[in-house]
Amino acid sequence: MRAPRRRRRWPWVLLGVFSLLLGIGAAGAWWVWSNYEDQVREVLGWELPNDYAGSGNGTEVLVTIYAGEIGADVAESLVEQGVTMTFDAFYDLLLADPSIQFIPGTYRLQEEMSAQSALDALLDPANKVELSATVREGLRAGEVIEALSAGTGIPLEDYQAAIADPSIYGIPAEAPNIEGYLFPATYTFEPNTTAEDHIRTLVDEMFSRLDAAGVAPEDRHTVLTKASLIQREARLPDDFYKVSRVIQNRLDDGWRLEFDSSTQYGAGETGSVWSSGDALDDDNPYNTYVIEGLPIGPIAAPGDLAIDAAINPADGPWFFFVTINLATGETQFSETLAEHERGVDKLRAWCRASEENAVYCE
Repeated sequence: MRAPRRRRRWPWVLLGVFSLLLGIGAAGAWWVWSNYEDQVREVLGWELPNDYAGSGNGTEVLVTIYAGEIGADVAESLVEQGVTMTFDAFYDLLLADPSIQFIPGTYRLQEEMSAQSALDALLDPANKVELSATVREGLRAGEVIEALSAGTGIPLEDYQAAIADPSIYGIPAEAPNIEGYLFPATYTFEPNTTAEDHIRTLVDEMFSRLDAAGVAPEDRHTVLTKASLIQREARLPDDFYKVSRVIQNRLDDGWRLEFDSSTQYGAGETGSVWSSGDALDDDNPYNTYVIEGLPIGPIAAPGDLAIDAAINPADGPWFFFVTINLATGETQFSETLAEHERGVDKLRAWCRASEENAVYCE
């Protein structure tokens, strides 16, 4: 009987050693890859792309650059919003050209743009998204918010709600409404702003103009009330200061102002040279044929010229004025009632002179 053969174990030992070496190698490779992936890819030529190609995938993105942001902030924002693939792709372009400067604002871009396309888009003013509106001098508050709504596309109802409580904008309690506190100018607003933001901008601009003119906060309401009357009554620059003098002379002597512009405002009338009998008889705090002194508040949006005229009336003895040519704005200023009545006769004659003139006098 032969003794049993001893089983050879060395193949299993070799297999174990080989597996161990493979494990160690894999772990080492993973460690190298995890810590030096970029370098390995560079050596092996396996670099991943860091930039998109082309000018986007058609999905619009609004990117806002805020005042004080630097290039790195812009590069980071573009990546976060899916416009560019990587921070470096865009930032490297800025490093290559230190003269590049961005204008704060909101820009219309697309998702998945190349860094160069994104940069070109941000530097193109045509891509800047703005809400714009022009407010003319002499508009009433209702007309001002209509102009804002037409320019920005924000519903008129939003603006009506925004002006419902003037006190939230720092307007004095003596003001019956927001009338006269909305400065007339051309404005641009960012797309993410609200009707209330826009109204605040106009009011703040009015306060800024009054401050620049040296008007103390406690005098704002009086100055704006005078300025609004001047704005509605005067046509030619020099006449702004003469109308201001008429206002001051009448106030100083205790005369009623008897301004049709204010009287018509109180009665809700617009567009006529002559006040109706109903307007003249209407008992309201804007009817300057009835009340003493200034109306309760402004009647329109005055500009810089009217504000300056309200503060600095011209020297003169006038108590009356009448525009005798409604096409050119030529106005006669008079010291006496008899002189004024002759001026009114000139206006009536001008209105009868032609059908073209008559249109102005309706």
